[in-house]
Amino acid sequence: QVQLVESGGGLVQSGGSLRLSCAASGIFRLYTMGWYRQAPGKQRELVASITAFGTTIYADSVKGRFTISRDKTSAVALQMDSLKPEDTAVYYCNVRLPSTPNNYWGQGTQVTVSS
Repeated sequence: QVQLVESGGGLVQSGGSLRLSCAASGIFRLYTMGWYRQAPGKQRELVASITAFGTTIYADSVKGRFTISRDKTSAVALQMDSLKPEDTAVYYCNVRLPSTPNNYWGQGTQVTVSS
């Protein structure tokens, strides 16, 4: 059974930093890990993802400000710097095995950036 435990998030002023962490159990290294976010009234969108081989993808809106990383123990982190009010959203950890229906979500953590 796959379980995702998220930590981090909170309230920060514009220009500040936060770090989100997600520990996954029940998966193996071939899973792609990533972070999505959903702001009120908007669709959930990809923020960043990283494959088992270290290939990363970032949304254009966060390039140069956010950094995704993962370790060998199925944990993924998202370092968020130079935060903006428009980064305010619920952030979700996601793990998926490419080309399969295996796709799992964390419970979400709130990130609020005040101006």
